Amino acid sequence: MSSLDAPKQAPRQSLWSKHKIFETNSIILVIGVLIVISIGGLIEIAPLFYLRNTIEKVEGMRPYTPLELAGRAIYVREGCYNCHSQMIRPLRDEIERYGHYSLAAESMYDKPFQWGSKRTGPDLARVGGKYSDEWQLAHLNRPRDLVPQSIMPGYPFLAKTELNYNDIANHLRANRASGVPYTDEMIEDAKRDLEAQATPDHPRAAELEKRYPKAQIRDFDGDAQKISEADALIAYLQVLGTLVDFKLYDDKANIR
Repeated sequence: MSSLDAPKQAPRQSLWSKHKIFETNSIILVIGVLIVISIGGLIEIAPLFYLRNTIEKVEGMRPYTPLELAGRAIYVREGCYNCHSQMIRPLRDEIERYGHYSLAAESMYDKPFQWGSKRTGPDLARVGGKYSDEWQLAHLNRPRDLVPQSIMPGYPFLAKTELNYNDIANHLRANRASGVPYTDEMIEDAKRDLEAQATPDHPRAAELEKRYPKAQIRDFDGDAQKISEADALIAYLQVLGTLVDFKLYDDKANIR
C-alpha cells in the first residue's frame, strides 16, 4: 500500500471505531434502536394531543342504521374484508377507477374500520348505488354469473337465512360505548327501526328517516316474507359512499 492511500483509510477506520460498540454489543444496539423508535413515535403522536379533533367533520355522515349495522356485522363475519378494501387512496389511477378518495370522516363510525390491505376484489368504498339490489343479490348467490373471472365464493345461504336481530339494541349500545353517538331513543327503537327499513311503506318510515337521514327503505332481497341476512348485507353495501356529497365537500375545500 502506498503512502498516498493511508490518509484515505483513516476516516473509515475512525467511523468503524465509533460504530463498533453497537456492532459488537447487542444489548447496546437494542437500547439504541428503542431510543430512536421512541423519539420518532413521540414526534408523530405528541401533536395529536394538542388537536381538538383529528378527524375533520364532514356534513352528511351519520351512524349506521340498525339494519346497516347488522349487515356490516355479517360482512365482517364472512371475512369480506380479506379480499375487499374500503379505502380509496388519493392517487390518480384509484380515483379514476373507484371515485373520490376516501375521507377520514367516512370511517369515524366504523368499529373497526375496513380499510384493508389487499384487493383480491375491487374496493367497495363507493359501491353504494353503483349496482341494483337485484345485481347484488345475484352476485352474492352466484358471482360468476355476473363476473366470469371472479374467484369469490357464493353466499346463497344469506337470502335463505332469516336475520336474527333480537339483540340489535345491544349492538348499538356496544358501539355507543366506543364513541358512536347513538341516542337512548335510537337504542330503544333499534328493533323497530330495523324492521321499518326492510319493509316498504312501513308506518315508522318517517321516524327512521328523521333519525337516520338518507336511510334507504325497501325490501332489499326481494322476499317480503322475511328479513334475511341478505337484506342486511345489501343494505350495508348500498349505503357505502353515499352519505357525503363530495361536490359540496370539494367546493368548501376550495373556498378554504
